Amino acid sequence: MPIFRTPRPGRRAALLTSAIALPLVLGACDDGGRTVSSRTLPSATSPTTGDTRCRATELRASVGRLDPGAGQKNFPVVLTNHSDRTCTLRGYPGTAFVDASGERLGPAPKRSEASPTRVELAPGDSAWAGLSFANPELSDARTATPAELLVTPPDERDQLQVAWKAGAVPVGGNKSSVFLTVFAPGAGP
Repeated sequence: MPIFRTPRPGRRAALLTSAIALPLVLGACDDGGRTVSSRTLPSATSPTTGDTRCRATELRASVGRLDPGAGQKNFPVVLTNHSDRTCTLRGYPGTAFVDASGERLGPAPKRSEASPTRVELAPGDSAWAGLSFANPELSDARTATPAELLVTPPDERDQLQVAWKAGAVPVGGNKSSVFLTVFAPGAGP
């Protein structure tokens, strides 16, 4: 005969508290693709020893100058460490173009096939990832002009907002794909 154990009252209360707190910490996206603000609870401690990844709160995001190519628009998405500790980035940023009301414009960018490498950022150092797309003036893509580019550091949920001042971007139709590269040291080409 199986033995079933009833959790102790203290354990039940801890499980209930965890279940209630989880949605507050994680944040969410609604079904329309709009970003819903996430609320993170302030941490009373620094990142744990050995965890060197850069936190969104330690970074500033910017978009570098246009580097045009043959029918392409290329921009470096730059993250700069403004904390007082050395941290690391590995992989790709998350990015999304949004309009003034926060509505997402177009699909998520496609990632290059490059292997992610670890980039160490001392205080004040930067890393960049390439953001590129076919020049909307030359392609058949449907366009929109974003108000901002949202940038999410690797392994983070909090987004950094960057005003978008580079005009229209492709959001649909032929040649509407936007591409991202992995992070590299520096502020771009």
